[in-house]
Amino acid sequence: MNTPSHLALVPFVSVANMMRLVHHVGLEKLLVDLAAEIEADFRRWPEFDKTPRVASHSDVGVIELMPTSDGETYGFKYVNGHPKNAREGLQTVTAFGLLADVATGYPLLLSEMTLLTALRTAATSAMAARHLAPKGARVMAIIGNGAQSEFQALAFKAVLGVAEVRLYDIDPAATAKCAANLRQSGLQVVACATSQEAIEGAQIITTCTADKQYATILSDNMIGAGVHLNAIGGDCPGKTELAPGILLRSEIFVEYPPQTRIEGEIQQLAPDHPVTELWQVISGTAMGRRSAAQVTLFDGVGFAIEDFSALRYVRAAMKGTGLYDELDMVADPDDPRDLFGMLMRAR
Repeated sequence: MNTPSHLALVPFVSVANMMRLVHHVGLEKLLVDLAAEIEADFRRWPEFDKTPRVASHSDVGVIELMPTSDGETYGFKYVNGHPKNAREGLQTVTAFGLLADVATGYPLLLSEMTLLTALRTAATSAMAARHLAPKGARVMAIIGNGAQSEFQALAFKAVLGVAEVRLYDIDPAATAKCAANLRQSGLQVVACATSQEAIEGAQIITTCTADKQYATILSDNMIGAGVHLNAIGGDCPGKTELAPGILLRSEIFVEYPPQTRIEGEIQQLAPDHPVTELWQVISGTAMGRRSAAQVTLFDGVGFAIEDFSALRYVRAAMKGTGLYDELDMVADPDDPRDLFGMLMRAR
């Protein structure tokens, strides 16, 4: 039987090893590092292949593929979104991802991405807010206290210096869970009884609810001047969180307009409503926040380049740690033309 070559053995980061890697690096340091990695790739945005994610919708959720390439490395993520899963004791979002060498087509890394997606989503939110939020913002509200909420809070603490987090969820148990998980974080955590109470005094408001429906989590009259909105819960057709009036008086920043116009908050607006691509702000070719009174909105739906950045970060961070397994994923016959012979010799 053939012994696989090093090219045929693909590093695999399991859930267990991803958790070990996060603690090996340190959670807040990893969020800061991820934000920097994502920002670096946004600065070279034109180098990437870009396409809206390929989505398969059903009545209960969506399954998506998110591919991209920078010409040297190809990456994709498989991810689902099933809001009803939580009621069944299952994760709303699960994911895995792969990197491959463009020159050979051989895979370079296979990784869990349920945890990694939560980390990269939070890092992207904080990275965007670094360019868009009011200077010196220290108070943040999180509306929707599910699986993403703690990651958001810690990313904003680590990247922006947020000191107080105000929490609200329609399910008090979710808020209690989030508050308990953040108890030792160094953040001042305030559990609130209403969304109105949660946004009092907040300069940054994150909405990350899960229901697949047109919803009004925040009404127009709730949002005052100078606020930065980080809207990440609306991420598929028919799923929104903000009243249209908020959008109409906000400066809106997006990842990739052809995808966001289908999936984001701006699906509620005319197809030609003006938006600014975040990579342009980061590269200095467009303005971000222009005044203290401006309302800025990051309509974040998640884009493949962010996953690509996260996978490349993991591939570099895991080296020398042993926190991965090797999978025999690629057939490796002695003669590349004799795949059948390799099969027969395995009897």
